[in-house]
Amino acid sequence: MSGYRSHWDALLAELRKRQDSATAMGGEERITRQHQRGRLTARERVAALADPGSFREYGALAGGQHPAGRPAVPADGLVAGTLRIDGRTGVILAEDFTVQGGSIGHPNAAKRARLVRLALEQGYPLLVLLDGAGERASNQDERYPHATGDLQLLADLQGRAPIVAIVLGTSAGHGALAAMFADLVIMAEGSSLFSAGPPLVKAAMGIDTSAEALGSALLHTRDSGVAHQRCSSEAECFSLARRFLGLLAEPGNTAGTGADPAAAAPRPVDALLDIIPPAVAQPYDMRRVLAELVDSGSLLELQPEYGRTLIAALARIGGRSCLLIANQPAVEAGAITRQAADKACHFIDLAHRFSLPLVSLIDNPGVMPGPVAERSGVLRAAANMFRAQRHYHGHKVVVTLRKAFGFGSSVMGMNPWDRQVVSLALPGVSLGGIPALGAAAATGADSGTTEALAAHQSGAWAGADAMAFDRVIDPRELRNELIAALLH
Repeated sequence: MSGYRSHWDALLAELRKRQDSATAMGGEERITRQHQRGRLTARERVAALADPGSFREYGALAGGQHPAGRPAVPADGLVAGTLRIDGRTGVILAEDFTVQGGSIGHPNAAKRARLVRLALEQGYPLLVLLDGAGERASNQDERYPHATGDLQLLADLQGRAPIVAIVLGTSAGHGALAAMFADLVIMAEGSSLFSAGPPLVKAAMGIDTSAEALGSALLHTRDSGVAHQRCSSEAECFSLARRFLGLLAEPGNTAGTGADPAAAAPRPVDALLDIIPPAVAQPYDMRRVLAELVDSGSLLELQPEYGRTLIAALARIGGRSCLLIANQPAVEAGAITRQAADKACHFIDLAHRFSLPLVSLIDNPGVMPGPVAERSGVLRAAANMFRAQRHYHGHKVVVTLRKAFGFGSSVMGMNPWDRQVVSLALPGVSLGGIPALGAAAATGADSGTTEALAAHQSGAWAGADAMAFDRVIDPRELRNELIAALLH
């Protein structure tokens, strides 16, 4: 029996040739230029994220057979497939800047749609690595297929599986829009993100500008709030993405992966007596409180440069992954600003979609007043934060640490019948519709009335009497109380 091996030789040789062309990306010269910019190639980035040997490429030969006979475009500028990250299966899309600037041709677009649909159908986390110019100019010479686009599918994927976008170079147009569907947007230093780049801005508006001025990592993490995290290197971006996915765990999350039993053990926290001053007007750093409450090494602050009067973080407490939102008394007394409310909305919605417990730590004087705050739209943002609290259906634990006034307490979750597992308070809290001094100024109350109102607002006793709190606790027992509530 002679078999058919010789009949396969030509086909297998052609397959190897096409595979080699796809993996060669834009060629040695362009790869060298990418490295000279201090950046990895798309394939190096995938290898850095994937567990060793776990990447399985989809669509490597896309872009290799143009219907009009044009030259092949290696992988059509997009490296994509499945991988495992810390043992968990995911989907990855990595724009290849060495191939036509990472621009999106029709095979590239079809590959995006196929892989996002795969994540949607299988519930896999999706990572999108952005380093590209958006739609390819030559697309205008070709007919678009009538098919669901990846942006539609990304909208469908939201809340079904985690989405992480990592901006590693210049991302414009379609790629930048894709990032807006992500649960977490990470930007590397030196990267930029915008709807249209400097040439288009110049042509459309006559304005000379730069990629940095339009959308640097600092601009988007500090000012616009479009991105959540800023990292100094690509390696730091990848490490952060891994930590985020590990803390988020699976939909239907009941416990974080990789918890250290010793780090998760209950213990009193004596240090809180030295960190939290009972006097409500005295500032302190809420980050020190969080560091004491969570399992050692598990705290991941989210969007730290934006909306700085409020801290959002993922962490484990007693081994269980949860989202914490906490006012920051060290910044404008922890008042609720538009930016703080926007940040809280995004991450409370995230906790709701992925069944993460929500721990709310309250210490704020209310929604930020004043003309600047009003012009920013703080009222609408605060109302949206209230909506996010109301729509959250999960394991909610609310802790009033010190002050809680007006709508500021409501947006943080201190509302009757709001699905709290438990509402806790420290004994020195001060709460009311508005602070006593403000109430006096607003109503013209005399000094005696003001003093009486201040006395009524001081301490947890009136709130406990009215069942605003389920339990008033010693600060040293706060971590243990949280563990008990989260494991309830």
